[in-house]
Amino acid sequence: MTDTASGGSQKAPGDRGHTTIADGVVEKIAGLAAREVVGVHALGSGLSRTFGAVRDRVPGGSKAAVSRGVKAEVGEVQTALDLEIVVDYGVSIRDVARAVRENVVSAVERMAGLEVVEVNIAVSDVKLPDEPDEEPESRLQ
Repeated sequence: MTDTASGGSQKAPGDRGHTTIADGVVEKIAGLAAREVVGVHALGSGLSRTFGAVRDRVPGGSKAAVSRGVKAEVGEVQTALDLEIVVDYGVSIRDVARAVRENVVSAVERMAGLEVVEVNIAVSDVKLPDEPDEEPESRLQ
């Protein structure tokens, strides 16, 4: 509604301006939400986790571990997500994928206020009980 007497508009203070949400913000939210699901061992492929672990130890290293294995495309009101996960041996991959989708959609829609149009999940590996985690020893001190 426009106030014709003063020539100004009657917008509520909270509606004045524009909010943008970076892809990385949505990736972090989705990464944390996916890791909360029982049966998710890690996010990202073995190779990306290995390189990421080394990169995280270097000052100024790039992508944080929390968003590794997550890719988001963010628009003004919608987002689409691709996740790459490693599941624990013995779990139902279908059930884990469903639970990840539900948790990610809930977290992103609640925190970012964006409609999640799709969450694509690629299961890149299964963590066997006797396999060691792929954390390379750091050469840096």
